[in-house]
Amino acid sequence: MAGRPASAGSEVARLRRLTAAGAAFAVAASAGPAWAGAWTQPKGQGQVIVKYETLRATEGFAPQGERRPLPAERRDSALGLFAEYGVTDRLSLQLKADWQDGEDAFVDYQGRGPIEVGAVWRVWRDDRVAVSLYGGYANGGQGRNAGYAAPGVGEHDWEVRASAGRDFSEAGRQLGLGRPFMEVQAARRFRDGLPDETRLDATVGARFNGDWMVLGQAFGGAADGGARWLSVETSLVRDFGAWSAQAGWRQTIAGRETPVAGGAVLAVWRRF
Repeated sequence: MAGRPASAGSEVARLRRLTAAGAAFAVAASAGPAWAGAWTQPKGQGQVIVKYETLRATEGFAPQGERRPLPAERRDSALGLFAEYGVTDRLSLQLKADWQDGEDAFVDYQGRGPIEVGAVWRVWRDDRVAVSLYGGYANGGQGRNAGYAAPGVGEHDWEVRASAGRDFSEAGRQLGLGRPFMEVQAARRFRDGLPDETRLDATVGARFNGDWMVLGQAFGGAADGGARWLSVETSLVRDFGAWSAQAGWRQTIAGRETPVAGGAVLAVWRRF
């Protein structure tokens, strides 16, 4: 990891905090799959998702929310892994990890991001609705463990998350769609040496033509007394038996101390 000299002055310092903050939405978004949480994996079954994303920004949201140019283009790339396995029909185990590479006006970095392990307990489910609770622990890496911190800053995190999802299959049949659904997740992340965070994510999706699925997602969050972010992602997923391929685009639409970043998202899913 090689640093770059920065000129003095409060404006440069403010811009540096802004450019450092932007990975917050990327870390939050890349921590999970396209949709999982409320619906746990059946006993003895699971899925693995490998996702690559590269986001670039030339502007950022300042502390008051206005857009301002960055001192240089910012790039954040990550190759992420998500795995989930059903221990019972109500309990799933999860693993999340990524490898990061990026640069901005002040730093080039490359290294492992946080590794997180956790468990999802399905509290309740009927034919349409599912509600689950998640608890996880993350160990920091050499990459950005939080978007508002320099690479490598941050040690240990704990997260609690509640998820609720609803299946709209009946309405989908009337529209010629297969199993439309919506899921909302709310989380609180407790950090060691960094501000705690509140997160709110939402996903809507539907299948069509048998092997296709369209997804719309929103990833939002706020660090206590600091950065805020809201990004949206639209993608298509194509099934090939037990495999699936996903392609989409993510874009920041609001925030504070957060880059206005956008870029492609590509993933491969494997169910077993």
